[in-house]
Amino acid sequence: MNLEGKKIGFALTSSFFAFRKTIDELKKIIKINAEVFPIMSNSSYTINSKYGNAIDFIDEIERITHKKILHTIEDLETSNFKDLVDIMVVAPATGNIIAKLANDITDNAVSISVKEHLRKEKPVVIAISTANGLSESCENIGRLLNRKNYYFVPFRQDNPITKPRSVSFDPSYLIKTIEYALEGKQIQPILM
Repeated sequence: MNLEGKKIGFALTSSFFAFRKTIDELKKIIKINAEVFPIMSNSSYTINSKYGNAIDFIDEIERITHKKILHTIEDLETSNFKDLVDIMVVAPATGNIIAKLANDITDNAVSISVKEHLRKEKPVVIAISTANGLSESCENIGRLLNRKNYYFVPFRQDNPITKPRSVSFDPSYLIKTIEYALEGKQIQPILM
């Protein structure tokens, strides 16, 4: 499958160390002529970190997608993007958003956009990036792995020596995972 002409809701949450690799993959998605509707969690939209300033990320994402980032519930309610997208991608997906999705908590732009998308029986791709993936978040990851219409980008420990519970998605599999998810398939292997 080709992503050309596909409409993709693309939500970023505040796993800041994964922003650069996520934005680099977002550029590749745009280059193959998919239309991307950017969404950011409130934290990712407002917090400056050692990995960069929020405004710089916002400017870059809006420049490459040619769209204003939706980041509040009001933004979602006043836009028609949710009726347009073929697939939702959450990249990077923090342990916080994984917990919200696993427990049906819809209190921000990302969780609401995913829930609206799932109501239409459409696929959601999760590109996990969290320091507690093999501890506190593990149960919630397992719950989503067993739910219909969730598809995970292959992930692995990102530093088993100094951060043994931390996991992060492999960016080289993001586009392929989206393609598979649009066909209702989970790319394998999930764990690298």
